[in-house]
Amino acid sequence: MSLRVIFMGTPDFSVPTLFEIVGQGWDVVACYSQPPRKAGRGMELKKTPVHEAAESLGIPVFTPTSLKSEEEQERFRSFEADVAVVVAYGLLLPKAILEGTEHGCLNGHASLLPRWRGAAPINRAIMAGDKASGIQVMQMEEGLDTGPVCMSETVAITPDMTAGELHDRLSALGGDLMMRALSALSRGGLGATPQPDEGVTYAKKIQKSETRIDWSLPAEQVHNHIRGLSPFPGAWCEMELGGKNPERVKILRSSLADGSGAAGEVLVVDDTTLTIACGSDAIKLVQVQRAGKKAMSAEEFLRGSKLSAGDTVS
Repeated sequence: MSLRVIFMGTPDFSVPTLFEIVGQGWDVVACYSQPPRKAGRGMELKKTPVHEAAESLGIPVFTPTSLKSEEEQERFRSFEADVAVVVAYGLLLPKAILEGTEHGCLNGHASLLPRWRGAAPINRAIMAGDKASGIQVMQMEEGLDTGPVCMSETVAITPDMTAGELHDRLSALGGDLMMRALSALSRGGLGATPQPDEGVTYAKKIQKSETRIDWSLPAEQVHNHIRGLSPFPGAWCEMELGGKNPERVKILRSSLADGSGAAGEVLVVDDTTLTIACGSDAIKLVQVQRAGKKAMSAEEFLRGSKLSAGDTVS
């Protein structure tokens, strides 16, 4: 059976799934995405990655700020779609939308539910030191990521993997998994298993207030904090680099290292290595980014800094 699909998504994470659905020949009758936002120095309106991708494919795009009105809900139903595919859309779907297609809404979610329901599952999994994550296709309900799971793929989180790397891995897997789900649905064979009641956690949106590095924490927690926020929004600290005021520096990559000292103390600094003490043990900085500059290796950074062993970062 050929399915009529409505696609709903916003960031670049969602784009591979849209391309996979179209590439496999399913009929995407409409795309919904967040409205264009002002961005850049000129503050010009910028379309979302999904919006731009859908337009390049000739798919009509709709960008309502809400789906609660009867007018929007009637327009949604008018497409007479078999199913809606939702991947990081960013708007709550009212009951009328969830029931606005024959088979409801299938959601591609980047965690192993019920762990990390909510907005930032990739970041939170790494920040918490999880050893695995995954991508799942879920039948959506009115609750926040509470629906039964239809299909799942697990991905190991390696010790130095960043949120950006896990994002890209799960994004690519998500397209393939959703295709398998749609194929099963078209054959009438897509089952769903209720989520367990145990193990529920929530992945709250990342706040600016939590991006500053707390050097008093153990090295493993500091390392997880850094890689869980890399490359965006980026964990940061302040360093005395020879200017009038301390400079904010984002730490994009790190690794666990030997050493001990006062929290934030520079333990080792030479042409290639910058090691900083944490509450216990230490980390080595691998990649950093100074304000207004591109990301650079620790070696490149050290050429222009005046850090010395015994200095303190905060």
